Order: sequence, then C-alpha cells, then structure tokens
Amino acid sequence: MRSRLPRLLVALAAAALVVSACGGADSQDTSGAEPASAPVPETTEAPPASTTSGDIVEDTAGSDLLQTVQERGWLVCGVSGTRVIFSETRPDGSVVGVDADYCRVVAAAVFGDANAVEFVSLTTGERFAALQAGQIDVLIRSTTWTQSRDTAVGLDFGPVIYYDGQQLMAKADDGYSPSSQVADLAGAVVCALAGTTTEQNVSDAADAAGIDITLTTLEDFDAITENFIQGACDAVTADGSALAGRKAKQQPDDQEWVIFPATPISKEPLAPVYPQNQSRFADVVNWAVYATIIADEKGITQANVDAMAADPPDAEAARLLGASDDEQQSSMGLAPDAFYQAISQVGNYGEILTRHLEPAGLTRAGTINAGWLDGGLIYAPPAR
Repeated sequence: MRSRLPRLLVALAAAALVVSACGGADSQDTSGAEPASAPVPETTEAPPASTTSGDIVEDTAGSDLLQTVQERGWLVCGVSGTRVIFSETRPDGSVVGVDADYCRVVAAAVFGDANAVEFVSLTTGERFAALQAGQIDVLIRSTTWTQSRDTAVGLDFGPVIYYDGQQLMAKADDGYSPSSQVADLAGAVVCALAGTTTEQNVSDAADAAGIDITLTTLEDFDAITENFIQGACDAVTADGSALAGRKAKQQPDDQEWVIFPATPISKEPLAPVYPQNQSRFADVVNWAVYATIIADEKGITQANVDAMAADPPDAEAARLLGASDDEQQSSMGLAPDAFYQAISQVGNYGEILTRHLEPAGLTRAGTINAGWLDGGLIYAPPAR
C-alpha cells in the first residue's frame, strides 16, 4: 500500500482547526483508547463486530464509496467506544449503544448482515481526520451537526439520530435539584472538557444569568467525573445524555446527582457523518436511518416485521419492506429487502433508543426525540 502520510497530516491539520470549536454532545468523552494498528483483513469475510483498526482502508477520493464498501464486504464505522448510551466497548469486545446499533442498521441494509461491521474507536480529536483520510467509511459517534463542520471541514451529515443539549450536574446534598437554574451556580466551581465550546457555552450562560463561576477544564471526562465525586468540582457540564449516562454508571451510593436546567443551554443535534460528495453512500445511510423512523411510526418492530412484510398495512410499508414490485431499494444499489433486514436484525427507531436510554433513566416520551405524531421532532420523508 502506498504511503498516505502526507494526506493524513493535511487531514489532521484541517480537523484540528475545527476540533477547537467542537460543541457539547460529541465532545464529552476523550478517554477512548487509541485505535489498534491491526490491518484490515484482505478477505471478503466480515470481521468480528468488536474489531478496531487504525489503518487506512481505501482511498475513496473520486471513487464510489458505496461500491468500495460493497466490494470489501463489511462497513468500517467510527464510534467512541467509551460513551455510555451511544457506544461503549464491553470487556468481551462487543460494542453497545445507539450509535453502534445504527452502524449495524447500515450494515444490515448494505449486506443483509448487521454484524458485517468493523468498529473503530476514535477520540474527539481523531474522528474527523480518520474520516477524511479514509480510515472509516462513516462516523456515527455522537457528533453534533454544525455549520462549520458541514462546510469548512468538508464533511456531510445524515439525519439527526438524537437531539441533545448541554446541561449541568451537581449534588443534591449541595442544595441542587432538577429544578435548579444556571443562576444557582453563583460562586461554584464548574468543570468542563477543555478545548470545546462546552466551556464557552457555560461561561456565556453564567454571564447571561449575571453570576460568577470558576471554570475548571480538564482533557478527560473520566478525570472530571472523579473530581466531581471527590468534591473538587461543585458541578460538571456536558450534554444531558452524557451526564445521565455518567450518573447511571458512576454515582456513588452515598451521593445523589441531579441534572439541570430542564431546558438545555445549547442545541446538539447528533447525526452520522460521511465523506463529502458521496451521494450514493449518503443515500444508503440516510434512508437506512429513515427506514427505522418510518417503521417506528407504523408500529413495525423486530417482533412483527415478518407478519408486516407478508401483509403490509399500507403501500408505503410494502415499499419499505421490499414486499411490493417497486424497485426503490434496488435503484439505490441495495437488495429489495434491505430495510426489512435492518429492522428485523436491529429494530426500529423507538426500539433502538429505548434499548439504551431506559437503563440510564431516560425516555423519549414527552421529549423532542419523540416521533412527530407524539409532539417530537423525529420525522422521516415518505418512502415513495
């Protein structure tokens, strides 16, 4: 393989300009292990779902990424590996979470096999360079869709998988409650991740509330959490889902952590990211996500998808599940039953979120992550 080092250095430099302006939700965990340097297998057999790789898999500039992925035989998906709820690598090497499941959704749509995916654990500083350099095909890593990333960095974003927002977490014993406001932090030491707009957001919120806080920044959210437990931080700030995950996993028995304010202090729409100008691959990622949302709207689940495919409730469901003569999935370069495979093997949108939100004490009901029919923002274009 010819050297890709000059290109990788350029990509790293470009990414560094934007990482310093990273926003909340996708900047909450920087403790992920460096990707292993094991080479990508030279076989068309998909690797185990838990493998990681640091090698460049293909130079896709000017090529058809979808064709490249199909010829390889598996999807290479960038994740965090350390973020509770979204992608967490377990001791046995398996990767669980909303992001990991959406990697599987795409793999199931492309290959008919949700396990035809290789997970690459990436830190916030590595993720964009890895995508630009061709180390991964798609980044599904709790990444916030922003203007600068969509334009200056040269990446494209898919549909929003989860609407998040920056909040704060403090201890009930210190007088805080879920109804607390930013103004209640007057004089507090607030800890945040260094080099992200998380710190700027909380500073701006404190200024708007007319209070003074002491802002302490650290490079690693595990260190922030430990400082919070020991009392060196009066409060910590991150995206609400990240705080809920930490509370569920790390709150000591003798402490009660509360998350506030109820309305987040920032907007953090989390979406898949893929290389710019790869429209065929983008279509597949986008419609694989949309398929899970439409299935959720129609009550098509893992448990009943076979019955729904055999006797579709309407024409849209028939098209979605490959149960009609329509060739929409075939025209995308996929099998007619591509989205049937995604739903049957991984689940619909609601199943995926519920699977990972509920253990952290979160729910879709009554939030903007509810479906549009239930007052939320989750909505898909029609499959026709």
